[in-house]
Amino acid sequence: MIKAEFYHSKQGIPTGFNIKGHSGYAQAGADIVCASVSSAAYMAANTIIEIMGVKADASVDENGEMTIHIPEESATKTKDILLGLQLHLKELSKQYPKNVTITITEV
Repeated sequence: MIKAEFYHSKQGIPTGFNIKGHSGYAQAGADIVCASVSSAAYMAANTIIEIMGVKADASVDENGEMTIHIPEESATKTKDILLGLQLHLKELSKQYPKNVTITITEV
């Protein structure tokens, strides 16, 4: 199962995310759920870091776990991108409830 955790400030502004796990929907290389999540997460992270120039703390480990933390001063700037990713994964979790879960944690 893919577990996506989104971090939000007390004001409800997204400040980052952690996505880990494998969906188990199909074999590696043919798993449309994993591909959808990975593609969306990489697009969001690359847009924030490379296009918007935000100095975010981002990492991807050897198992594919991706984490990104947005500096407080940039959170408002990146809000719409992170909310878009969150909505995308929420909709995927509705279609594939056994393969994707979403949580929101106040930080």
